[in-house]
Amino acid sequence: MKDYVFKLYISGEDSINNKTITNLKGLCDTYIKNAYELSIIDIDEFPEIAEKTKIIAVPTLVKERPTPVQKFIGDISETDDLRLSLGLAAAQL
Repeated sequence: MKDYVFKLYISGEDSINNKTITNLKGLCDTYIKNAYELSIIDIDEFPEIAEKTKIIAVPTLVKERPTPVQKFIGDISETDDLRLSLGLAAAQL
């Protein structure tokens, strides 16, 4: 079982989604390499998942573990802010 579990909800392939995926993977590989699981869910392909999980905007990142569950909506290009919000600064130490 991984220490960190993330789900990233996107809508199709475009430059914003590609940048979001790249930024998130880079952040995780830097601070919690081998300790995270990332699932990428395209709501265009799986609209029932978006409805069930109440995803109303994309991209949306959901951190399921460790608790508490957190949601981040929109561009995550500010990786320093995201890192601190996710508590990854402490994870690296």
